[in-house]
Amino acid sequence: MHPFRSLPSVDALVTTVLPLTTAPRSVVVSMSRTVLSDIRAKGDVPDAATCVARVVDALEQLCTPTLRPVLNGTGVLLQTNLGRAPLSGAARTAMQAAAGSASIEYDLARGSRGERNRHLSPLLAHLTGAEGGIAVNNTAAAVLLILTALAAGREVIVSRGEAVEIGGGFRIPDVLRQSGATLVEVGTTNRTYVRDYEAAINERTALILCVHTSNFRQLGFVHTPDKRELADLAHRHGILLVDDVGSGSLIDVTTYGLTAEPRVPENVDAGADLVCFSGDKLLGGPQAGLIVGKNSVLQRLAKHPLMRAVRLDKIAIAGIHATLLAYVMQHAEAEIPIWQMISSPLNSLAERAHLLQKHLGAPWEVRPTTSTIGGGALPTDTLPSWAIVLPCAQPDTVAAHARRLAPALVGRVQGHAFWIDLRSILPSDDPLILDACRHLASDTDAI
Repeated sequence: MHPFRSLPSVDALVTTVLPLTTAPRSVVVSMSRTVLSDIRAKGDVPDAATCVARVVDALEQLCTPTLRPVLNGTGVLLQTNLGRAPLSGAARTAMQAAAGSASIEYDLARGSRGERNRHLSPLLAHLTGAEGGIAVNNTAAAVLLILTALAAGREVIVSRGEAVEIGGGFRIPDVLRQSGATLVEVGTTNRTYVRDYEAAINERTALILCVHTSNFRQLGFVHTPDKRELADLAHRHGILLVDDVGSGSLIDVTTYGLTAEPRVPENVDAGADLVCFSGDKLLGGPQAGLIVGKNSVLQRLAKHPLMRAVRLDKIAIAGIHATLLAYVMQHAEAEIPIWQMISSPLNSLAERAHLLQKHLGAPWEVRPTTSTIGGGALPTDTLPSWAIVLPCAQPDTVAAHARRLAPALVGRVQGHAFWIDLRSILPSDDPLILDACRHLASDTDAI
């Protein structure tokens, strides 16, 4: 007898599986057919009970979200793979409120069509000193929009030391080609002068593009021109200066012992026509690329057809608005999680760690550690921190167990131990950490 004859029929599978799931019958039928088809393709025929189990498992995988809440115990504050900046309570509330019908392109005062960019422009102007601002879905989109709208078919001058690659293989030379602009590299990897830019300017030049080397540092024999000098040079020749400052801090990070990071108002004040930066890094909001500058130039971007493809939706706009408002009201360091994490005193982290360990008991330990900012910001900087640590024979097994919890807990494996760095976790989440750690300590085989 052919082995496939022993497979249950679709009807038989559906009849058996239906009481085991809440999925509609039509979905169970479709999944049963898919599982049977896969079995036939592979040629390895299981018994009927295994077929049922595979259908149930496939239905569970289909209906279980893969985007899940995570407790970030890695010590990387802006962990890109975990969504970068956790949002403030105000941002979450605003985004939930905007999930229904909202006045995204409707002027309630006039009762007529409104402008999408009007929601953020006043706040961006107030905070940066620019004339106005617009928002797109990330900084890569911001750079692409700027180059496509302002430099297609023309030349863009970039220092060789700034023709960088950022996360995900996004390279400045590649985006220039995609925009239709021509890259003109000047200077050397480590030293570029104003005279290098000036020598490259001709009738085909559209703009000078400065790119902050946000995910690496050059040290030693290096030179970068002052932005005011570059702005003066650009404007003398009737071209634009565009400045991509990366993480876009509005707060002086040196207050916390960190390396100076470009502050958006300073770059605007230096004379750049446009400055673009991230919404989801040191700003602390949802993913966005924010562009501030002169209204005459911003209008060219807003009217370009690509703008519709990269614009922000209503929910992201609501989150960015609430985040920017915290800066306007001077509550950012108290309300925005990334700044709460950066500013958390070391003794406070130690107190939290010892309190958690006291509740957990052995074999949990408290150990000093270091945290990083992450997200392509401040790549050489660390902050002292404290962690609760589970010494164990199989830390990878413990880490896998932690990722299966709800919410998932992502820590780090270091030596023969599983580490949970408390700087990347807000104090309000300590009860969840305590509950997760109790589950982990019960995994005696791994410990």
